[in-house]
Amino acid sequence: MRGALVGALAAAAWQASDSVFKRLSGSPYSDAELLGPFLTRGRYEWLANLVTHAAGGAAFGHAFERLGGSGVRAGVTAALVENTVLWPAIGVVELAHPKRRDGTCPRLVTSPRAFASASLGHAYFGALLGLGVRRPD
Repeated sequence: MRGALVGALAAAAWQASDSVFKRLSGSPYSDAELLGPFLTRGRYEWLANLVTHAAGGAAFGHAFERLGGSGVRAGVTAALVENTVLWPAIGVVELAHPKRRDGTCPRLVTSPRAFASASLGHAYFGALLGLGVRRPD
């Protein structure tokens, strides 16, 4: 249960820090903004982004803890592996994504900058997750 809570909080912290990752990578891409537009656009899109991203973080955190993950190194590694393995799926998501369809979001799957933004966010998330999910010494 702790992993799910820590994962949700780490995902929320990631979303709050996204502007830094966007600036560092030179990309407008944010994992935290990927699913929200499927639920709503406009005034409450930020809330849809937060809910979907926190739910994903909770699921990841739960799995991380259940599979014996513990500590910062394991958290960062797990998050970066997940990002790398699932990155090609962005190409499928782009086919139906509301912001790709209306032209307000650039092509992502082939963008090294977008991948860098996602990687920075995942590393940050993984570090926070690992800090919160540790085996007692």
